[in-house]
Amino acid sequence: MYLRPFFSFYLHIMSTSQALVQIVNGSVFHDKIPVLSQLNFQMHPGEFVYLIGKSGSGKSSFMKTLYADHDIQADEADCCGYNLKTIKQKEVPFLRRKIGIVFQEFELLHDRTVNENLEFVLQATGWKDANAIRSRIESSLDSVGLNNKGLQKPHQLSGGERQRVAIARALLNTPMLIIADEPTGNLDPQMSLEITELLYQISLSGTAVLMASHDYVAMQQFKGKVWVCEEGKIQTASPQA
Repeated sequence: MYLRPFFSFYLHIMSTSQALVQIVNGSVFHDKIPVLSQLNFQMHPGEFVYLIGKSGSGKSSFMKTLYADHDIQADEADCCGYNLKTIKQKEVPFLRRKIGIVFQEFELLHDRTVNENLEFVLQATGWKDANAIRSRIESSLDSVGLNNKGLQKPHQLSGGERQRVAIARALLNTPMLIIADEPTGNLDPQMSLEITELLYQISLSGTAVLMASHDYVAMQQFKGKVWVCEEGKIQTASPQA
């Protein structure tokens, strides 16, 4: 409902069959301890995908693997053009610039305004031109319906507005993939629906969205492919009707 055609750059790749994420016979490790095994997962540009499962089932570990925060052994493990098996530490920041990450706890800097939060991310990822930074911040906030909130600090916003700022932050570098780890976990049911709808609209504009969720009401309203994380494995569920 709020989203502008922010991701038109990626629309052309939606028609291709090349996977954005491809993992074949993978095992995920955290501190050398196996978390998931026999992992076969695929995701394409523009897909909206839910990842469900009990707390502690490995959802977050899997998501962290996609941005090279956890180790993986696999026959094939690719994400956004990078080989997760062989990626070098110096390449990790470049992978992460292709991925927008949205956390349950917002992870905003409370002593800075919304604009300053977003400016910090852009400067940290190499942006230098002040006019370009200002334009990108305005576009990103407009995309999530917060174009009049840039001068406010996080404590002046509602929970839903703070999560919208977090989504705007994830959009700054025009990612190929958004990873949203329980982004509605701290929100009321109506706001949960609105945040899910926003992420869903983002996927329709060409950017893939992987969303961990327990909100089955939202899942029924905004259809997507469902993967289930349980007993140390991730398996695709029956497609939603």
